Amino acid sequence: MKIFNDQHEMFRRAVRTFVEKEVEPHVDEWEEAGQIPKSIWPRMGELGFLGVEYDEKYGGGGADIQTTMVLCEEMVRSRSGSLAMAVGVHTDMASPHLYWTGSEALKEKYLPDICRGRALCCIAVTEAGGGSDVAAIKTRAVRDGDHYVLNGAKMFITNGALADLYFIAARIEQGSSTQRHRGISMFLVERHTHGLTVSRKLDKMGMRASDTAELAFQDMRVPVENLLGREGVGFYEVMRVFQRERLVAGLHAVAGCARALEDTIAYVQERHAFDGPLSEKQVIRHKVADLATLIEAGRWLTYAACLKFGAGEDVVKEISMVKLFTADMAQKVAYDCVQLHGGYGYMREYPVERFFRDMRLMTIGGGTSEIMKEIIAKQMEL
Repeated sequence: MKIFNDQHEMFRRAVRTFVEKEVEPHVDEWEEAGQIPKSIWPRMGELGFLGVEYDEKYGGGGADIQTTMVLCEEMVRSRSGSLAMAVGVHTDMASPHLYWTGSEALKEKYLPDICRGRALCCIAVTEAGGGSDVAAIKTRAVRDGDHYVLNGAKMFITNGALADLYFIAARIEQGSSTQRHRGISMFLVERHTHGLTVSRKLDKMGMRASDTAELAFQDMRVPVENLLGREGVGFYEVMRVFQRERLVAGLHAVAGCARALEDTIAYVQERHAFDGPLSEKQVIRHKVADLATLIEAGRWLTYAACLKFGAGEDVVKEISMVKLFTADMAQKVAYDCVQLHGGYGYMREYPVERFFRDMRLMTIGGGTSEIMKEIIAKQMEL
């Protein structure tokens, strides 16, 4: 089945060239620094890699979901899960709130800079006591004339330390015990808004070049016109964007695993033991075959859900399956690829060591595997 046409493959070559020349040589440096330089964003904007599905009148590419799929896959080939995640948050997890629900005035004001990489985005939904339970949001927004006043805090916010635009979920009214999702709204907030503070930059196991922050809001005044969508129904928009986020996570997991397996195959072909290359040993060959089969299954599960989502179908169940399957798949692939590298797989000089740490996030971020199972069961009306 042909998923990508000639135009998609041309785009893939352009992204891969950029990654090979301008990303891969610097990945170790970015990991040590604990952040990706902001100069990468206008460069990606210049090349047309940001906002590929947004309307051309805002500076986007007016392309299809397959173009986004290509971008996700090639970002991960950089062997930097951090860059892939940072780009995914900017293009597919934060800015869609503006594109889908923002007023025309807000879109005209902010989307061109988002597409050009002049304004980096983050999505601030998660709170320290909430995690996957979005309906438990405690950050409050109170209407005061022509502003909303926000008070609260957010945790684990990717791009949070360096972002220029913050898409923040806050509660306008208290929901009942049976309708906790009611009263949540989304707001677009500029970086230098008084009352917005980056409390601290978090130190993580993996994805170390992707800055992750804790945020605090104290009497932060946000203009009424910066409300995204209708007041009080933001929960549904968060859930809608979550579907896209989970597809991106699936694409990242599959393409990242494929790259790690490529590196592992190259290693076992070069590494000699017991009078021959490791790749000639049956136990190694069969392990590689198992991993390749697992990755291929994850790829086509993900592709099918992406195409259905792009066609506007209701695929909550299928997307949850993608997130569950590919996240668990990534844990096995990461474990076995390190094992196949032997002692060298434990050394930071080999990319597989970073891959192992980065992939641990996949069963946690964007909704845990346990939550995915619960969603699937509900969709099956169990």
